Amino acid sequence: MAERNWGGNVTYHARDLHRPRTLEDVQAVVRQATAPRPLGTRHSFNTLPDTPGELISLEHLNRVLALDPQRRTVTIQGGVRYGELGRYLHDHGFALPNLASLPHISVAGACMTGTHGSGDRQPSLAAAVRAMELVTASGDIVRTSREQEGDRFAGMVVSLGALGMVTELTLNIEPTYQVRQDVYEGLRLAEVERHFDEVMSAADSVSLFTTWQDEVFHSAWLKRRSTPDTPVPPVWFGAGRATQEHHPIPGLDAASCTPQLGVAGPWFERLPHFRLSHTPSNGEEVQSEYLLPREHATAALRTLFTLGERLSGLLLVSEVRTVRADDLWLSPAYRRDSVAVHFTWRRDEAAVRRVLHEVEDALAPFEARPHWGKVFVTPPERLQTVYPRLPDFRSLCNDLDPHGRFQNAFLQAVIGVPAADSSAVSSLRR
Repeated sequence: MAERNWGGNVTYHARDLHRPRTLEDVQAVVRQATAPRPLGTRHSFNTLPDTPGELISLEHLNRVLALDPQRRTVTIQGGVRYGELGRYLHDHGFALPNLASLPHISVAGACMTGTHGSGDRQPSLAAAVRAMELVTASGDIVRTSREQEGDRFAGMVVSLGALGMVTELTLNIEPTYQVRQDVYEGLRLAEVERHFDEVMSAADSVSLFTTWQDEVFHSAWLKRRSTPDTPVPPVWFGAGRATQEHHPIPGLDAASCTPQLGVAGPWFERLPHFRLSHTPSNGEEVQSEYLLPREHATAALRTLFTLGERLSGLLLVSEVRTVRADDLWLSPAYRRDSVAVHFTWRRDEAAVRRVLHEVEDALAPFEARPHWGKVFVTPPERLQTVYPRLPDFRSLCNDLDPHGRFQNAFLQAVIGVPAADSSAVSSLRR
């Protein structure tokens, strides 16, 4: 099998790829597999999904199962993508509180890796999970909820695929709403340093894009819940409002991006940066991301601008966002309001890994946590420091998968759980 991830930088080594169509099929595949691993929409940029055994895709289990207007919840199968869920919820008068930049990713995959959107008041996407269903390594079904298990449930949501196949999720929802998106050009670092809280709270979602050159963010994307009289200034902290649509990566066509220029639309068509109907971002690329405590934001940004020349030629763009704290054990925003710094690189992973040593060394004083689904070189001993619940998560893995059937070499290297067979899988520090 020669399947690859979305960015094209990882080739999976699995012996087989299964696409079950029913819950019973999932159970049967798991029971017969030697080293099963879940495969979502392939948007992980490292070997987190990889296995020498069997990849299991839930792409055919992609239905909305129940909508409960009274409890304000929706229950979905594990293969549902955010784009389709957004349309369904909006058509029924409901919404999610936040979305990531891509509507193409699966809800289960995003939650399992701690993926987030943007906004001072918004935690990671996984914080919306209220209940879940797992097919564990034995092939048995486990149904659990926050009400039932409390803190243990908080350890199960961002699971890295280590606990089993997530076949159902129940999410908190709210009434639908409209969003307008405005872009500003030429926001200076000095203004961000002086007014960081005001800048990042100026809209429901704020994204600052830069290539770490000239102490400037070339564009700032502001997404606001819209009312007819929403005021939008022509100049914002010295940056001028754009009169044409932008792509996050300078010089690329904005046709793949969601509508800007203040034209209001449904939340699910504005909160992401990219349209579901288009190929997102750049395509052939590698991504990295780090979340650090909000109080270190301006010092960290100033430090990264000093690396601008070193990153030039390899970096396509960086994005800076804020994320509210949550209580999910392996969430990069666990118990701390955070600033997320994202890097989109040219697809040269060897070169990216070399420069990431410098980036991570620069961010180390700020207690940076890497995103689990991106490329990073953080040594396990540092991960143990910045992710304090890793020992608890290892215990959870031992409870639900005592023989390590859902583990792989990546997880063994990163969190120290035993792998059933790691010989054919590239490790974290290849």
